[in-house]
Amino acid sequence: MARVTTKDGTELYYNDWGQGRPIVLVPGWPLDGDMWSDQAVFLAENGFRAITYDRRGFGRSSQPWTGYDYDTLADDLAAVLDHLDLSNVTLLGFSMGGGEVARYLARHGSARIAKAVLVSAVTPYLLKTNDNPTGVDPSVFDQMIDGLRKDRPHFLAGFAKGFYGNGLVGRRVSDEVLQWSLQMAMMGSLRATIECVKAFSATDFRADMAAFTVPTLIIHGTSDASVPIDHSGRIAAKMIPSARLVEYDGEPHGLFATAKDRLNADLAAFAAA
Repeated sequence: MARVTTKDGTELYYNDWGQGRPIVLVPGWPLDGDMWSDQAVFLAENGFRAITYDRRGFGRSSQPWTGYDYDTLADDLAAVLDHLDLSNVTLLGFSMGGGEVARYLARHGSARIAKAVLVSAVTPYLLKTNDNPTGVDPSVFDQMIDGLRKDRPHFLAGFAKGFYGNGLVGRRVSDEVLQWSLQMAMMGSLRATIECVKAFSATDFRADMAAFTVPTLIIHGTSDASVPIDHSGRIAAKMIPSARLVEYDGEPHGLFATAKDRLNADLAAFAAA
């Protein structure tokens, strides 16, 4: 299997498909690089080089006890880019992965990066604090951690329904997609799954927004219950001068599955422009 070793000895699994302009796709919590399967195949079949990887602690990567802070996670991303010696990259982060894109640009600059994409991303700052009064109440994240500690499979199975917008009055994805997502999530370690909730909920990326000096596309669903657009995408679009916000009306958090054809087309058009 293709792997890169980080500076602290963590092994990260990656896939590298196709030829052409490179697009690096960073996964969201609690999934791994396979969440991008539809996008990676489409991009590789349409003239791009699609690279996905499993975040430390998840998928087929190592499961170290430490390193789930965004500085380390951004350095892991840098290790992948350096190992493959990539340039002119379109760097795409979904949900938690949007934070890695932001922190990578702040710590490592944009020398390798041509464009950036934030999809359903947690940037710029989710947590409700005195100086971020419109954020999400900390109790929401405390309840997530409590659910993970009590019965992780049960919590994640329920979380997936809201993630994809499956409710009593409508089903956006099949039961099999929910099962696949749970399989991915359960490949991660409990430690990584909990620590990453702490990281994506409490990390303030507002200062990192100034590092987005490349053309940036922000895609967010207006019905995202996991990372509400008013707490994230719309604010990020105002903070990044080079950003263009595309709102997917009525789409939930997991729009890589519920609106995959539209997303595939938008990503290819943006990367090729």
